[in-house]
Amino acid sequence: MEPGPAVGFGGIALAHNVRSDAEVDALLAAVERAGGTITKPATINAIGFYSGAFVDPDGHAWEIAHNPGFPLAEDGSITLPDFGDL
Repeated sequence: MEPGPAVGFGGIALAHNVRSDAEVDALLAAVERAGGTITKPATINAIGFYSGAFVDPDGHAWEIAHNPGFPLAEDGSITLPDFGDL
């Protein structure tokens, strides 16, 4: 997927959260070795977490992200911070 307006994209993008920036890098490297195409190298994004994106060999768009504000438990569940009375 090319950067720019989302006009015409009718699919979905899948996301996978991980526990560290290093895990983002490792997964993107594994994706590339397995035939995926990196569409956005990992970097700190506009809202402050580290993420990268790729398209898998079947054409599905994915994001791999580490958000230190949303820690993952051992079982993979996410712990949301207290947002107060939003």
